[in-house]
Amino acid sequence: MKFSVLGCGRWGSFIGYYINKLGHDTIIWGRETSNNLQKLKKDRHNEYIQLDDSIQLTTNLEYAITQSEVIAISISCQQLRNLAKNIKQYDYENKTFLLCMKGIEAHSGKTLTNVVKEVLGDKINIAIWVGPGHVEDFKNNIPNCMVIDCANDIIKKRLVKELSSDLIRFYYGHDLIGNEIGAASKNIIGIAAGILDGLGYSSLKGALMARGAREISRLIEAMGGNKVTAYGLSHLGDYQATLFSPFSHNRMYGQELVKNHNYAKLAEGVSTVKALMILKNKYNVELPISQAVYDIIYYKKDVKKTLLKLFERPIKFEFKG
Repeated sequence: MKFSVLGCGRWGSFIGYYINKLGHDTIIWGRETSNNLQKLKKDRHNEYIQLDDSIQLTTNLEYAITQSEVIAISISCQQLRNLAKNIKQYDYENKTFLLCMKGIEAHSGKTLTNVVKEVLGDKINIAIWVGPGHVEDFKNNIPNCMVIDCANDIIKKRLVKELSSDLIRFYYGHDLIGNEIGAASKNIIGIAAGILDGLGYSSLKGALMARGAREISRLIEAMGGNKVTAYGLSHLGDYQATLFSPFSHNRMYGQELVKNHNYAKLAEGVSTVKALMILKNKYNVELPISQAVYDIIYYKKDVKKTLLKLFERPIKFEFKG
């Protein structure tokens, strides 16, 4: 197959490297102003991976779109709409867009597949690649399991077949909305976990995992998905990589927040929690953990008091029925 990867940061460059190692023709695209792309052009490597000479590097978006049948996208989620608008001027119909990113549009609460459909229309296929895995582990040949989901079963099965390996075992997703919401929201739980680490309350992360997954399952169900998806690879299955790993940007963001330190790297949960407040109101769902993280980040509420206030909520049964 022919793949183009739009985005050349930590995850985008790995995806290009990984797809190429599987024997597929690969193009990696980045903006002309991208320092990441300039380094790859100069050295053919970054701090994570070494690119094979057969991988093409380009700043020409039209070339990247028209030359491949599958367009994998790995950029900041909040930039996806602008990128889709740029793609719209080229011949993109009947392509498969594989979203290798986890987030929700902050100002609208729309999932990323809906953002792409809204801009590019229905004459495309859209799939998502989600689940646990850090480039730092993959480069050391530490395997993991991930999920590919798509409304088109033929596309989904072909992608799983072509992208599976001893390093990444892919499962078929069967709940697109649940996997999108689950994958995006686990970053918010990751920020909460980092806050607990920063406060010295890491022992509470077990409770956070249990209640976090339950919270997101309610939202998924309210949005028409399968609540069980929250306990799969896209959400609960990604907790180790997000709530515990030293490579997790969201966990590190929360930990540094406690210390009043700025965290320079991208933590998608910061934007996603704004989107969840929109969805909370739209679907009338209680999201106490997400609300606490939002209040801490955007209302500058006291970190310790706000998070521990969750323990003052009225006593109730863990599960109804």
